Amino acid sequence: MRREPAAAWVAGWVVSRGTARPRPTPWGLWVEVGTPKQHGRYVMLEAREPIVRDLATRAQVPALWMKAFAEPEELRPWLTADWTEDDPGWLMAVDLTAERVRAPDGYSVDAVSRDGVVFVTVSAADGAPAARGQVGIAGDAAVVDQVSTEPAYQRRGLGTVVLRALANAALEAGSSTGILGATAQGRALYETLGWKAYAPLTGFIYRGPAAPKP
Repeated sequence: MRREPAAAWVAGWVVSRGTARPRPTPWGLWVEVGTPKQHGRYVMLEAREPIVRDLATRAQVPALWMKAFAEPEELRPWLTADWTEDDPGWLMAVDLTAERVRAPDGYSVDAVSRDGVVFVTVSAADGAPAARGQVGIAGDAAVVDQVSTEPAYQRRGLGTVVLRALANAALEAGSSTGILGATAQGRALYETLGWKAYAPLTGFIYRGPAAPKP
């Protein structure tokens, strides 16, 4: 696959999450995240067997993530038993267009911009947060991230409201392309709004040395 969309996704993701800038490597990008759940991530723009095997065997710090734009079946044989497979995902993209944002009766939409990130929140009539999302602006690319709807408010079209509000905010910031990493459930929603799956997005997590078998 072409490296540009994948690199753009990483560039916007680090803005959205407020992490250190990605560091280029011969095989892709290294991102130091620095949280208990994710120490850092290898983003494999070129997932070749010798490189994946080398990184997998040299891992020492738990909560390392490896992301690759390939099917999980391709990487799985190259990893040790210390790595756990994440849920499958897809890298998706869309040409951004201005959309009318209309929340259902009784709901309000708010957008706040901070440090290159636009945060959108949909609130219920009583002020309770119902849905949210954010977008990291990285030049022409706008990376949609952390989109979710609270269980009590699902199936009311609030996810669509969030995505349209994020698209409008990204256009106002000068971006023309939307990019995101989608779960299986999210992909169905994004496709109804014109997003296209660009490549599989596979993740594996290093949990630490595997316990010996009894």
